[in-house]
Amino acid sequence: MAQDVSNGLAAVEKLLRSSVESDDAFVTEASKHLIEAGGKRFRTLMVLLAAQFGDPSAPGVVPGAVVIELTHLGSLYHDDVMDEAPVRRGSPSANARWDNTVAILTGDYLFAQASDLLADLGPELIRIQAQTFSRLVQGQIRETMGPQAGDDPVAHYISVLADKTGSLIAASGRFGALLSGAPADVEERLSRACEAIGVAWQLGDDLLDVASASAESGKTPGTDLREGVKTLPVLYALAADPSSRLAALLSGPVAEEDVDEALTLLRAHPAMARARAELDAWVDRARHDISGLPDIPAKSAFLALCDYVVERSG
Repeated sequence: MAQDVSNGLAAVEKLLRSSVESDDAFVTEASKHLIEAGGKRFRTLMVLLAAQFGDPSAPGVVPGAVVIELTHLGSLYHDDVMDEAPVRRGSPSANARWDNTVAILTGDYLFAQASDLLADLGPELIRIQAQTFSRLVQGQIRETMGPQAGDDPVAHYISVLADKTGSLIAASGRFGALLSGAPADVEERLSRACEAIGVAWQLGDDLLDVASASAESGKTPGTDLREGVKTLPVLYALAADPSSRLAALLSGPVAEEDVDEALTLLRAHPAMARARAELDAWVDRARHDISGLPDIPAKSAFLALCDYVVERSG
């Protein structure tokens, strides 16, 4: 299995780069900007592992993984514009290197190239991709608008994570299963498990942003607090005691001089344990579906990934 996955990753990388080639040198340069910045290729790995439950050498598996990766990358170009992010993957973001217009149009170009590859994979895959992209965009809209009157802020937040992150990772598992010819029940289990892993991964980022003593999460601890992002530990802390000193600090973006105090108070708050319990619950959902998969090495790999998602959160 390891050799299959390694070969698959190399093939995906090759096709990923060639799929954004354009007759226009600038379009090619802008499109390769985030590809060359690296990244974990986490979604690609999900496609390739899921394909192990069928024929991993089936001709659609690698293009399907590239479709998923292009969709993810295109969304990152747009995310950086909305967030006004200066850095992505350790390099200047496209909007910082050029401008917002170039970043938006480059993201659109990647979506178009994904659609071109997808057209050869058949109507079922096209429909899954369309439904996934709809969820991704709706999740972004709901995050932008925030919870509405009468909404439970925690339920709203979890639904945003499921749509913004979980949906594309779920599609990764489904693509790998479908394109490799895995049985329908395996496809459903993989899709559910991958979505749960995606939500748990994001909840782990929430915990790391508070609990890590260094930049373990890939960003400076307290970044979400500085930006006023109400992650799950923050939501739990605000609900527990709205009149506390911590709630006052967390009511909006935390001033730089107050970040250390906010982190100290939040680290000691029961909200952290509640958020960790929510992460554990999502991982348990994933493990439940994975436990019913055929007993092959890929099953063990998925279970090991579940363990890692828990361990990385501290």
